[in-house]
Amino acid sequence: VFADNAKYDMGSSGEYTQGAGGGAILIRHNPRLLEIPDIWGVSTMPVHDFFKPRREIDTRTIVENVLDLARESGETVKEGLAERILKYLPRSSKKNDVMFENSKLQIHKDTPVFDGQYSNRCYSEAVKQAFINFRAKAIREGRYDPETDEILTNQWSRIIVHLPYAFQGKRMFPDVFRHDRRHLPIWEAIVSKIGPEPFPDDFPDTPDGIEEFEKANDSYRRLISKTDEFKQFVDERIEKTTRASSLIGNQYTGSIFLALMSTMESDYIENVEMAGEKVGLCGYGSGAKAKVFEGVVQSQWREIVSRFHLFERLSTRHPINKTVYEALHRGSRKRSVVKPSEEFALVGIGGEGQLEGQREYRWVE
Repeated sequence: VFADNAKYDMGSSGEYTQGAGGGAILIRHNPRLLEIPDIWGVSTMPVHDFFKPRREIDTRTIVENVLDLARESGETVKEGLAERILKYLPRSSKKNDVMFENSKLQIHKDTPVFDGQYSNRCYSEAVKQAFINFRAKAIREGRYDPETDEILTNQWSRIIVHLPYAFQGKRMFPDVFRHDRRHLPIWEAIVSKIGPEPFPDDFPDTPDGIEEFEKANDSYRRLISKTDEFKQFVDERIEKTTRASSLIGNQYTGSIFLALMSTMESDYIENVEMAGEKVGLCGYGSGAKAKVFEGVVQSQWREIVSRFHLFERLSTRHPINKTVYEALHRGSRKRSVVKPSEEFALVGIGGEGQLEGQREYRWVE
């Protein structure tokens, strides 16, 4: 079971990628949709590309902000009032209030601290390293022979990746595409068009030199993504996985499963025969870690996918305007946009006779 809510601050570069959703997958012996062989490529590296810290706001800031708000609303605030309030607070009736019981108010926000460009770099590197690890294990297990077999990314009919936004796959996969083709004539043809790739050894071994290499590599990744060879690769193996993401946005944990549903239902609708085909799956989590594995589509896949109705369900969603969106984002809206029907609904939080924050759900006919 997976569920997540990808919420970003309004006005931030991540706002347009927002999304939410949940789902469930049945894992069983003799699966009917996808069989996953026991070969897993993994990579980890300690980075701060995206995280949700516990924020701290000191009491002085709270008091000063309230007084600033009073001034903005037209009230006259006496000079030195903030200092008098802070001095009086330890013996006031509010000293044990949740706002003032500690010298700093600790809060949790659903929105993250992130560096988008840096996170993209971490994503590309982590997935590439996980792919390298998967390839090595596949060779060791006898699954893949680099001397005689077609390269792995060509063996995978579909490539399903973590999609914080719909275009992430085609923007970040050039690193794996490049790594898997360096020894092939197709890569020589690509280099003849876009020039030689940058390598770390070409730059000074200093913080500035490393950053210079990263920028050069970012640019080269974009050049790869614009080649006809890579565009064809994306159209054949990645594009169908992004269709649902473009309608929903980010789901964090659930995005790779949504991409799987997206491509499987698209192939079902287009009557593409996928039984026996291999698909590659590339997961990523900020911090950073990545996992690469593969699946084999089973003969009963159509029976399962026919029940998804993914795009049909998405077509029945309820559009909202900017005012409603901002009210939902700020948490000021107190009622559901869509009236609950034949489902469990949140009907209350806390209140008289209940514990603080206690959530109450009820089945609504």
